[in-house]
Amino acid sequence: MKKQLLAIAVTALVATGAFAQATDTLAKVKASGSVTMGVRDSSGALSYTLGDGKYAGYHVEVCQRIIANLEKAAGKSLTVKYQPVTSQNRVPLIQNGTVDLECGSTTNNATRQKDVSFALTTFVEEVRIAVKASSGITSIAQLNGKTVATTTGTTSVQTLRRNERASGMDFKELLGKDHADSFLLLESGRADAFVMDGSILAGNIANAKNPADFKIVGEVLSVEPIAIMLHKDDPAFKKLADDTIRDLIKTGELAKLYDKWFMQPIPPKNARVGLAASDTLKAAWANPNDKPMEDYAKK
Repeated sequence: MKKQLLAIAVTALVATGAFAQATDTLAKVKASGSVTMGVRDSSGALSYTLGDGKYAGYHVEVCQRIIANLEKAAGKSLTVKYQPVTSQNRVPLIQNGTVDLECGSTTNNATRQKDVSFALTTFVEEVRIAVKASSGITSIAQLNGKTVATTTGTTSVQTLRRNERASGMDFKELLGKDHADSFLLLESGRADAFVMDGSILAGNIANAKNPADFKIVGEVLSVEPIAIMLHKDDPAFKKLADDTIRDLIKTGELAKLYDKWFMQPIPPKNARVGLAASDTLKAAWANPNDKPMEDYAKK
């Protein structure tokens, strides 16, 4: 019996040690010589594909600055690997160590904080409605009896259903597998509206065949802090990421990066997203924090 208990204790210690090692990002990348960045194919100007395994965007560039400081801490150059993630698998891929930092469009909320950690807020999202310019739709109240698209695994799904319950409306919900798929539902006429983060809507519209055919309308449905997602219980890496972001804010570099990706023409089509920094985002930069979206809802 004692031997069995000893074996169980040893197994537990080994498991705990392995988990601790798995969440020590600095030790992991130093040993492997590589770091894996989680990226999105169609998250507007935050993170998107250029094709041929290349990715770009505001959060991609913020992550590149974090990785530059990670290389300094590791004392060596690192091979940067890009791992495309989706709304459904992004949290599990951080949890199991496949991805070291996720540089997409992930909302920091209380539920996710149980499984992962978040760096300081670098973007504050406003969930809005995109429609065809010819639709005549100007608010969520006009979606009653309509078909509405949003993306599987996103907080916008909950926002959409919450608004439906609160207003007593009844609309058909269509779920795209990713943001590009959801926008295609709108573009092809299978959906009357696409409810999603404003930056993602603006980015997809800017890269549409005919951007003038679409517009963002209606009231703000939800305000959500968006941040770089990290391994949970890895304080050293979180500090490195947070310190990088604080420095970018202090020097004004983060505001310049925002202007580059949201207010200037961006590749591959040299389209301009045209989404000015909101007062809520400027407030997050003025007082850096990693508060979840529930704190924003209290205001």
